[in-house]
Amino acid sequence: MHAFGHEKLDVYQLSLQYVAWASTYCQGVNGLHRHARGQLLRASQSVPMNIAEGNGKGTQKDRRRFFEIARGSALECAAIQDVLVVTDAMDAAQSAEGKAMLVRIVSMLTRLGAKSLMAREASGEYALVDNDNDNDNDNEVTPSTVRHRLQAGSAELKP
Repeated sequence: MHAFGHEKLDVYQLSLQYVAWASTYCQGVNGLHRHARGQLLRASQSVPMNIAEGNGKGTQKDRRRFFEIARGSALECAAIQDVLVVTDAMDAAQSAEGKAMLVRIVSMLTRLGAKSLMAREASGEYALVDNDNDNDNDNEVTPSTVRHRLQAGSAELKP
């Protein structure tokens, strides 16, 4: 079961698979390649984190910005793999396996950034009502607003 909207996104799930792949690979990297190892770990982890944060944003412009950051991190991972290959820290077959995931991730993020597609949690899951669906909660009906409106004699409970 997915508790959050970003967990429903295929690109998020694939990015987690890439993080696991990169983490497993990096366990055997040390010495001269430790800087590239650290960069690969950081960049790979940045991808799902930015997808999650972007998916939670209320405007398409904000969502697009975080998806573009995630896309940039995925491209950075591809470049780090290239560096590891040319320095003989990674073989071409290993790199191809990681890049196959990265190509799909970049492709999906490009489409997500260009469209207003999203998977969100229903606002009721958090006991808030946001009728204008922009995540700023300025349109809520809360117990205090209901009480205030009832005291004021208003039968209308809409914001």
